[in-house]
Amino acid sequence: MNGWFLYIGRDSGEIMRRIAWGITGGGQHLAECLKAMSEISRGAKVTTFISRAGEEVLRMYGLDDAIGAVSPGGYLEEIILEREQGYSYPKAGRFMLGKYQMLIVAPATSNTVAKIASGIADGLVSNAAALANKAGVPVYLLPTDLFGEAESRMPYFVDRALCGDCVACPPREACPEGALGDQIDLLLCKGCGICADLCPKGAIGGGLMKVEARALDRENISRLRGFPGFHILERPLDMLRII
Repeated sequence: MNGWFLYIGRDSGEIMRRIAWGITGGGQHLAECLKAMSEISRGAKVTTFISRAGEEVLRMYGLDDAIGAVSPGGYLEEIILEREQGYSYPKAGRFMLGKYQMLIVAPATSNTVAKIASGIADGLVSNAAALANKAGVPVYLLPTDLFGEAESRMPYFVDRALCGDCVACPPREACPEGALGDQIDLLLCKGCGICADLCPKGAIGGGLMKVEARALDRENISRLRGFPGFHILERPLDMLRII
């Protein structure tokens, strides 16, 4: 079976799969990917590999705690953070040992796609992709810049056109992270939404932003389609189909 290992499920006696999930720093599709992986983890052991940017973005969108439902801990069900792995990313070496059946990188930012397409492995997720490919483990990527124009959900921000610069600012006073000033410090924000609920002017929200994929990004995705062992997904639901 090409070094793949299948195990018996937790309670049902069904075959238990072992899957690696890579998260990079893209907010687009992030919540939908988490929902899909939560479903997948009911019948699989999932190790989550999170880049430094991915860790920040998960926190901005208030999704960092939810990862624990996908990877609750224990061997091959850990959350592996890039900032804790040094520069050699030793746990990415598991792909060479046949520990996983597949690697799903979702969402995959244009930066991650470009690195993988160029053979660069200088981060946790790009290193995992390179080693998985060398070991014959299929790599599935859901690019954030797959289509020419798309909508991406934004983290919370202050609309200065609506802000009344209230002397007593309930959102600022209530923010548990101290993240609110003239704008929201997204490196402190945990996406709890308390500020949006308390703003009397309705000046705080997220919303959707239109993004245009660059020709270079589409070219890198096209290159990956031609590489053996790499597969491009078009939407989060495709993650369920490949399982």
